[in-house]
Amino acid sequence: MPERRKVTIVGAGNVGATSAQVLAQRDYADVVLVDIKENLPQGKALDINQMGAVLGYEPGVTGSNGYAETAGSDVVVITAGIPRGPGMSRDDLVATNEKIVGSVTEQVVAQSPDAVIIVVSNPLDAMCHVAKNVSGFPKERVFGQAGILDTARFATFIAWETGASVKDVTAVVLGGHGDQMVPVVSATTVGGVPLTKLVDAAAIERMIERTRKGGGEVVELLGTSAWYAPGAAAAQMVDTVMLDEKRVLPCTVLLEGEYGIDGLYMGVPVKLGAGGVEEIVELDLSDQERTWLQESADAVREVVGVLTA
Repeated sequence: MPERRKVTIVGAGNVGATSAQVLAQRDYADVVLVDIKENLPQGKALDINQMGAVLGYEPGVTGSNGYAETAGSDVVVITAGIPRGPGMSRDDLVATNEKIVGSVTEQVVAQSPDAVIIVVSNPLDAMCHVAKNVSGFPKERVFGQAGILDTARFATFIAWETGASVKDVTAVVLGGHGDQMVPVVSATTVGGVPLTKLVDAAAIERMIERTRKGGGEVVELLGTSAWYAPGAAAAQMVDTVMLDEKRVLPCTVLLEGEYGIDGLYMGVPVKLGAGGVEEIVELDLSDQERTWLQESADAVREVVGVLTA
């Protein structure tokens, strides 16, 4: 049989392990789960492999404390870093996670120089800049997962508010992965019906605010960051690249003039395929949404400005 392609996930914490689990169930690639903590990635890999006997997929997950096993990966997902705790903002994570993500990027690039890098570590927008700068890869091959998660939260709240199936909700969230994110109401529908025709302005505002605070809400409840939805969202991006699906998804990419923003990683809709980002899609935004996006860009620039030169 031909050898299966390879995906590496760095960070065997909750998000990384969930992403590995979802990808293993997809059953089209082998997964290498890397973490500095001894026995952790090996134990989680063993558990996921044994789940294959129950759910009917072929086990192909390897746990490692090093990077040799990652050689030749097609996609590398970086989830490594310290998570947020109660009362901690994503900005507080910059100094520590910059070092972690930088070190991880160096090591994965040495083993897989042709890989596509998907960043999940927070603060997401800033960590994308770190991975891009350290790897030296073109922008098409370094991008981040945030918009899919934020959009999933917005869609969930819309389904609950309207009493509709979440499968029929079409939504998109742009901007930085923080409290200034931009749920695009003008592009949001339920079964093809504009959201504005289904609920009043006050309800929409409540859903927007809850979406923006969605990560913090989970942190307050759990005492740590979310992992099921973020892990699944990262796996969806891997699917789209590995299977060359050409899906249009909200991802954090380096903008160079699009949406009037230059030299900054921001969440926007992009077409993903085998080579990574194939196209940046520019939506027609309302004046209010465009203002919010610029405000979000300003907030991201502040965080990126904390990075060391």
